[in-house]
Amino acid sequence: MKTVAIASTILALSAALAQAENPMVGGAPMFEDKTIVENAANSADHTTLVAAVQAAGLVETLSGEGPFTVFAPTDDAFAKLPAGTVETLLKPENKDQLARILTCHVVAADAMSDAIMKMVDDDKGAHPVKTVGGCEFTAMYEGDRIMIKDGMGNVANVTIADVKQSNGVIHVIDTVLLPAM
Repeated sequence: MKTVAIASTILALSAALAQAENPMVGGAPMFEDKTIVENAANSADHTTLVAAVQAAGLVETLSGEGPFTVFAPTDDAFAKLPAGTVETLLKPENKDQLARILTCHVVAADAMSDAIMKMVDDDKGAHPVKTVGGCEFTAMYEGDRIMIKDGMGNVANVTIADVKQSNGVIHVIDTVLLPAM
């Protein structure tokens, strides 16, 4: 009996330690064996992003094999957009524009923060980032904070880095990235 109790305690501790490696996002645990979409759907801070991904028809894509790096804006990031912007983008007639904006938050790679910082260092302080949506943004960092400059000159800060997913990684950001107009 003691052996079974010890084994189950070790198993529980191992599971807790494995989970502790991935940060919590929006009050929810992020599981490395779930997809980007499955984990984002559990984050209380990403309800607007999840609704936008659904409206743009990108659920299947972002549930795919990947690898993807997603710079995931929070609800507060979407709230910083001009009044009515999100509601307008969520309309069916704006699906293509919404899909473009969202895919400009996706890179076809599994880029953890240390790899991003190395690319920035290799490029002497600013690394061009080509996105799935055809945007080119600029990655930079200061101290241990990664920043992404979008096509409009806005800078998004990575507030939670390296959230591992089964099909890539999420970096939570505080600003919606916009393509150059």
